[in-house]
Amino acid sequence: MLAGRRYRLELTADQALFAERIGGICRAVWNTALEQRRAYRRRGASIGYAEQCRQLAAAKTDFPWLAEAPSHCLQQTLNDLDRAVATHGVGRVRWKSRQKTPPSFRFPEGKRLTVEKINRKWGRVRLPKFGWVRFRRSRPLGGQVRSATLTRDGRHWFISFLVEDGHPTPQTHDGPAVGVDRGVVSAAVTSDGEFYDRRNVTSADVSSFHPPAEDRKERAAERGYLSAGEAKRRLRLQRRLARSRPGGSGRRRVAAKLATVMRRVRRRRADFNAQAAHRLTARYGLIVLED
Repeated sequence: MLAGRRYRLELTADQALFAERIGGICRAVWNTALEQRRAYRRRGASIGYAEQCRQLAAAKTDFPWLAEAPSHCLQQTLNDLDRAVATHGVGRVRWKSRQKTPPSFRFPEGKRLTVEKINRKWGRVRLPKFGWVRFRRSRPLGGQVRSATLTRDGRHWFISFLVEDGHPTPQTHDGPAVGVDRGVVSAAVTSDGEFYDRRNVTSADVSSFHPPAEDRKERAAERGYLSAGEAKRRLRLQRRLARSRPGGSGRRRVAAKLATVMRRVRRRRADFNAQAAHRLTARYGLIVLED
């Protein structure tokens, strides 16, 4: 079975700049290839992955900066675009913005990657054109590497390995059926009366929770994901952000601090979603969600 392993990278200053460079090149390839597909569609024609790969190889002669990135990373970008267009249609696939889309790129060939354990806490991986890169070994790799994806999250870079762990793929089971209602006060409630939230919610809590209408959704969305101190810091940073001058360096610093706080919310919410999904799928054979 394929499984994911995510670790924080310890890049040198030169490696971090190079990773930003590759992320920008992959973003430019995605946007250019997407616009090309839209232009073909407006003329009633189409272009596929193979033809775009051939044109990308030819474009390196006129645009040498394309050759700075590993070729298979650029080809993987075109492959991801091809699958996105096949799934959603060329009109619904979005451009990648430098401000809103964090840089990310993938090494699709695991055989080109060499992963070694340094000690109990640290490991290293040899990436094409990067050399050796250290990562915080927070858990064992536990399988053969199939691919690796580098993504920047805030100030830090992370690497996600796709590994073949040797475990059999989970099969469906004949458990009971259940309906799941997604709510505002609680994240989800099953038809059996079980609440799924980061805090233990009882029927008394639900009936007594009546926040003001304007911040009811916001409070419910972040309940359990921020401590009292973090919530105060978030509110203080939001007020400073509202008073800061648009486009100023001070505003960027405050926005970066606020993003650090909200990044914790995003990670804790993702962890809760994964645990809740595991509990539901392990217990029930059929799960019906509200529309």
